[in-house]
Amino acid sequence: MNKFKRSGSSYFFILPYAIIFGVFVVLLLAISFLLSFTYFDSIHFPTFAGLKNYIVLFTQDVDFMQHALPNAIKYALIVGPGGYLLAFTLAWILAQLPRRFRNVAAIILYSPSLTGAVLISVVWRSFFSGDNRGILNFYLLELGLINKPVQWLQSPNMIFWIMVIVGLWTSMGIGFLAMLSGILNINRELYEAAYVDGLKNRFQEIVYITIPQMRPQMMFGAVMAIVNTFNASGLAIALTASNPPPEYAGWLITDHMNDFAFARWEMGYASAISVVLLMMVLCFYFLANRFFGGKKDA
Repeated sequence: MNKFKRSGSSYFFILPYAIIFGVFVVLLLAISFLLSFTYFDSIHFPTFAGLKNYIVLFTQDVDFMQHALPNAIKYALIVGPGGYLLAFTLAWILAQLPRRFRNVAAIILYSPSLTGAVLISVVWRSFFSGDNRGILNFYLLELGLINKPVQWLQSPNMIFWIMVIVGLWTSMGIGFLAMLSGILNINRELYEAAYVDGLKNRFQEIVYITIPQMRPQMMFGAVMAIVNTFNASGLAIALTASNPPPEYAGWLITDHMNDFAFARWEMGYASAISVVLLMMVLCFYFLANRFFGGKKDA
């Protein structure tokens, strides 16, 4: 009876979160999945369309197949692992600093992840401005490396890589804090015992002690990196002040989805795009889980 009361009280405490999660996550995912099989203009009642949205998406939507999909995958494969490794490296470096300096540095590194795409664009548009008053152009002209200002944000070949730079700059999010916390909470006696057993340098320390001991934080950081990179949207639009950006450079899946949902009012088609995006995120999640999830005991 006491065991039943204890378990009942546990369910009671998680009930508010379970309700919020069910209404705002599970229910909305189910609605989006159902709408993906319909034509819905957000005004009239949805009409069943079967697999038409998915067929059109993969066979007729040139902007999706030639721009949004490859750009999103390339962006995720560069910024995801790059930001993940950068977050772990900086977290490890900060863990070696005295607490006073570590806290200040952590706040400085974390703060860019709190800003939105519009605020980010204000900083980086001034840096990559195409006139001679742009910060980058100014110094390149002063050093004699270029003869005239470069139109960084109007060049389709440059826009994507500028997005990568900005993405890496904002990648020190909650995953970075989780890694820092994980490193700081590792029992220092493990390192001492390892050196007694033959550990020779810091690299071996990281590989054999640090990473295995913070596997949950590494997994959390990987999941957050996957979600954040695939959820990125509006960055190229904010940087170039053009929708879509020149030659669809930096056009991501979320941009494509938002375009159909809020500009063309084709909610059914936008829902199909969101389902495809969710499947891609799940695939990368299972891949990350294979590396950091660990094996369950038999």
